[in-house]
Amino acid sequence: MTTKPYAIECVNIKKAFGSVDALKGVSMFAKPGEVTAIIGDNGAGKSTLIKCISGVYNSDEGEIKINGEVVEFVNPEESRSFGIETVYQTLSLIEDLSIWQNLFLNREITKGFGPFKILNKSKMKEEATKMLKNLDVYIPSIKSRTRRLSGGQRQAVAICRAAGWGSSVVIMDEPTAALGVRETAKVEDLIKRMKAQGLAILLISHNFDQVLRLSDQIWVMRQGDVMAGLRSKDTSGDELVALITGAKSGKG
Repeated sequence: MTTKPYAIECVNIKKAFGSVDALKGVSMFAKPGEVTAIIGDNGAGKSTLIKCISGVYNSDEGEIKINGEVVEFVNPEESRSFGIETVYQTLSLIEDLSIWQNLFLNREITKGFGPFKILNKSKMKEEATKMLKNLDVYIPSIKSRTRRLSGGQRQAVAICRAAGWGSSVVIMDEPTAALGVRETAKVEDLIKRMKAQGLAILLISHNFDQVLRLSDQIWVMRQGDVMAGLRSKDTSGDELVALITGAKSGKG
């Protein structure tokens, strides 16, 4: 039986900033159709790892594999070309653009030839409607300015953009940190829908209840290294806290 490759795999990733070793040889993986959580205290190396995966940083050593293939990218555009999309806490949405314009930001569809190309607005609006419908997101109008949306609606647009363009991996950095209970539930539903569609989701969250509720796999980081890799169904919030604080060793 052929083993299906991981959607993404990091092998011995190292990254230093001067004399500070931010990543000390991190190895982890995420499977397609699963939510993989990366947890750890501030300074554990989560953000640095995510930035290496998304092309913001270049790792000093190690390999990143996408669907079993070793890849190298020097900027976020190259990372996105391999099917990796990131939803940051800041969302990266432009307030004065409409929803459909944000969904196609830097990926505009044009029509015409050579120097006579113009924006194909009708096609982008049509595709934007499909992207929202695909994840069952209700927005009154795709022509609405983003600044008029609630926090949950903005997060939904950012997630739809990532899911629409991310063919392999969607990274979500604290996706519900600034949301209320109702909007958090809606975002969690979106994450479940992306999982059901076969995407690999990397979830960074300080909310252990959320991590245990949504994830299939958990990687615990501390001081620039991975302390443990656990199946979510086999662990507990108390064990995660113990691993993060060092009260329990996950190695050797």
